[in-house]
Amino acid sequence: MRRLTALVAVIALLAACGGDGGSTTTAATETTGADATAPPETTAATETTTGEASTGPLTLYSGRNENFVQPVVDAFTEETGIEVEVRYAGTGELATTIMTEGDASPADVFWAQDPAFIGGLAKAGYLAELPEDILSLVPERFADADGRWVGITARARVFVYNTELVASDELPADIWELTDPKWHGRLGVAPTNGSFVAFVTGMILSEGEERTREWLEGLAANEPQIFDGNGPIVDAVVAGDLDAGLVNHYYLLQRIAELGEVPAANHFFSDGDPGGLVMATGAGILASSDQPEESAELIRYLLTEESQRHFLGLFEYPLVEGIGTPEGQLPLDELPTLDISLTDTADTLDPALALIAESGLS
Repeated sequence: MRRLTALVAVIALLAACGGDGGSTTTAATETTGADATAPPETTAATETTTGEASTGPLTLYSGRNENFVQPVVDAFTEETGIEVEVRYAGTGELATTIMTEGDASPADVFWAQDPAFIGGLAKAGYLAELPEDILSLVPERFADADGRWVGITARARVFVYNTELVASDELPADIWELTDPKWHGRLGVAPTNGSFVAFVTGMILSEGEERTREWLEGLAANEPQIFDGNGPIVDAVVAGDLDAGLVNHYYLLQRIAELGEVPAANHFFSDGDPGGLVMATGAGILASSDQPEESAELIRYLLTEESQRHFLGLFEYPLVEGIGTPEGQLPLDELPTLDISLTDTADTLDPALALIAESGLS
């Protein structure tokens, strides 16, 4: 209830949290009453909660973009015959919706763009334990320690910069340099975006709340340009309207694929710096789902070679071994790392939201 209250309190701030969601194709049913916010009794993902398998379509709540998700969902339906209805929205919005709906949620599967929000649902008892054969498909660090969600892809936080406006000797070695007055007005950030929130959860785990607060306030004092999402930041950098920004790695790669050569590049922070957090998008099965076996089949399909190659084609890091690396990027196991557990980002979600709101960035 405390986590639900916190999420509801910031839902206005995070109405587009994630920035990775698309339009809604199916509406979720809202519930009211004292039991609406209670987590359903957790059951294994290989059992039904009603004792009778449902024959209706699966309902996927997706915090990922429709262009990213729908081709894979369509291929899954074509291969298995299992229909899937998808609700697209921001990850934070969908997590809050699931908590509000409680055991009456129509959702069977939740696919989040970051580990913090789906981790919050897992720790609150809204997700079922996944079968071991699913969890074993990805590296252990990209799955929930308690087996309630599994990583589907990975994305790295980077410093994107205009190569004509930022000299190579200006590139920051670490995130702390961005509070230097030389970056006043030159940087773009998206503080209400789910990826930025997830980055702050990792920073709290790595550096503590006070140091994270100091960095956020120092960043705000430099009056960065505020955006709703990562894409507009990259567009502004490419156009020369902005010197640099904090984004996920693949946005620039997508622009290069669309436009050809552009005057911009990704810069990775040094190893162990919180600015270089590598995050997983995660999927889990609702404990209230009456189609857990079909839901597990959908998640397995997201981790097939065919699906993982689709994600690679959109420049995210596949998490299944042997699929490949986004063109021009470091291999996943060579990326700068932050020594934290992604599972624990759920525990720092509330303070991260509070610190961002109090920093003056939003």
